[in-house]
Amino acid sequence: MKKQFTYIAAAFLFAGMLSAQKIDLNAMPKPGPTPAINIAKPKTFQLSNGLTVMVVENNKLPRVNTTLSMDRPPYFEGNIAGVSQLMAEQLDNGTTNLSKDDFNKKVDFLGATINFSSNGAASNSLSKYFPEVLGLMADAIVNPKFSAEEIKNGKERIIEGLKADEKNASSIAERVSNALMYGKNTSRGEFETIESINKIQLADIQNIYNKYYAPDNAYLVIVGDVKLDQIKPLVEKAFGSWKKSNTKFAALEPASNVSKTEINVVDVPSAVQSVLSVSNLNNLKMKDPHYFPATMANYILGGGGEARLFMNLREKNGFTYGAYSSMNASKYSPDFSAETSVRNEVTDKAVKEMMNELNAISTVKPEELENAKAKLKGSFIMSLEKPETIAKFALNQKVQDLPADFYTNYLKSIDKVTAADVSNAVKATILPNQSRIFIAGKASDISEGLEKLGYPVKYFDKEANPVAKPTAQKVDANVTIGSVADKYINAIGGLAALQKVTSITADASTKVQGMDMNMKLIQGKGGKMMMEMKMMGNTLQKIVFDGKDGYAEAQGQKIPLNDKQKASMSDPELFPELAFAKSTELKLAGIEKYNNEDSYVVKGPKQTYYYSVKTGLKTGEIKMGEGGSMPTNFSDYKDVSGVKLPFTIIQNMGGMEINLAVQSYQLNQAKDSDFK
Repeated sequence: MKKQFTYIAAAFLFAGMLSAQKIDLNAMPKPGPTPAINIAKPKTFQLSNGLTVMVVENNKLPRVNTTLSMDRPPYFEGNIAGVSQLMAEQLDNGTTNLSKDDFNKKVDFLGATINFSSNGAASNSLSKYFPEVLGLMADAIVNPKFSAEEIKNGKERIIEGLKADEKNASSIAERVSNALMYGKNTSRGEFETIESINKIQLADIQNIYNKYYAPDNAYLVIVGDVKLDQIKPLVEKAFGSWKKSNTKFAALEPASNVSKTEINVVDVPSAVQSVLSVSNLNNLKMKDPHYFPATMANYILGGGGEARLFMNLREKNGFTYGAYSSMNASKYSPDFSAETSVRNEVTDKAVKEMMNELNAISTVKPEELENAKAKLKGSFIMSLEKPETIAKFALNQKVQDLPADFYTNYLKSIDKVTAADVSNAVKATILPNQSRIFIAGKASDISEGLEKLGYPVKYFDKEANPVAKPTAQKVDANVTIGSVADKYINAIGGLAALQKVTSITADASTKVQGMDMNMKLIQGKGGKMMMEMKMMGNTLQKIVFDGKDGYAEAQGQKIPLNDKQKASMSDPELFPELAFAKSTELKLAGIEKYNNEDSYVVKGPKQTYYYSVKTGLKTGEIKMGEGGSMPTNFSDYKDVSGVKLPFTIIQNMGGMEINLAVQSYQLNQAKDSDFK
């Protein structure tokens, strides 16, 4: 009881203090004075082969972070585009001294990580194992073992990824927008294709390695619990035999912005969202006076959840889950880009709002500027705790030719920025009147709105080649919704066979973030359904509906379905096509490519169906929900007790593709208890 009185007294005392001081709990605390920044300067030496070594001693933790980077301009790979990526992947396959298995076992035993890229490598380890880890990393770099078998396997992996990206609007957007910005036949604009990967041979890998993966203009940055006098002999031993290439690089191909802002569209017929970017090239470098004001302008415009793009496109208009921008002060490819993904039906509105924000960013409010300064300073201070940040700073100082005090004066440089500085920087780096508005999306849904915005609209294919505006194919006059439905019904087994089906049970599997997931789906006439998803034997989610009522279950908790959910599930037919002829809400909307097939489009208020012109089979459907559109592709039809059903179902949920492989179907096996 005495303790309780003590707590109550303390509470009243605290309340009195608040009252006396009149503290506004909603007010942001005022930032303190800018702290002094002390960043250890690297100690530098160079090997006879040209490798520059920078060592930053930091004894706070018994760890060492090592980064190898090559300062070289982009180079053109031509008809073997992708060869550098494939070469870098081979560095993980052991060395001339160690097999792949032995190499990986040694790395794992030492509790280290070693990664390779076409532009360098990185490792992280405990300091007591650093000499061995450095030796392993160097062995892979200096003595790579390139084998035809491993290259064949690597090519197959890359090609599988390219095939998976063929219908991915984000991947298409990244590839084509870059090609249009720099030119598809240039070092900065080229991209790998299935054809270019197939052409790569062992000799190409060896040639790229010898010419471009070399110590000339390379930097090895070592940060952590080390001593310079101990590092020198280790590095000499590990990298001393790495041979110079003396490669002469061709001048970068010229690239420039469009003279007047234009819209570039790539048609992705299966897309339910438009991937949208507004980009321009600039000449921004880290040592420029404009660097800090431009960085601040970018933060205010699209640096996070409080930025203008996010607040406009997501919070105000609900067009997207997020909208951001980036200001890239790269040595070889400086540019600005604002990006988002929006629903097809609001693509034109999103473009208009994004351009409004880009035009308005030359003027910033005092509170926006102060908030940006506080956030950027805080991020900088927090980043100093990471060894990889110190390595990056040391590398930038050399590669970007920065002043010696660039990072020690970083916070002061931010403090000095004025609204006028931001305005001047924006004029040189964010160019809304000379930008490419790039969109990868469904042209038939978005073109009409885009062409009303006042910008020239140009169309390109997935290989960045100019094409005519995609137009809908004409439907033969004798094709009707009823005939499309009849052709589908006949293709999967016929009317009599479908009318006998009272339930369909499917067992399927997929991978989610690399983990196996199993799904059981039971559908019955009258809208009855049960879906259960399991991972490692545990139920992640279960949905049950008996045609009138139901629930969703997750983590042991049951939540009743609301009226909207129940209404969306209560379809009386297992095959909705059986009722198409009687529907007054459906319309035949033409022919489009869907799942790589010319397909009849049957549109309803909340669902669109696609049927192969050639086979009559359903190629897919798109369902409208509260969270946006959800497309589903159907393929690999097989006979199940007289009815053909799809054994491959690919569903796109919020940009994530779920590939369901059906193991088995059962017809007419469901019981009423399955829906309870």
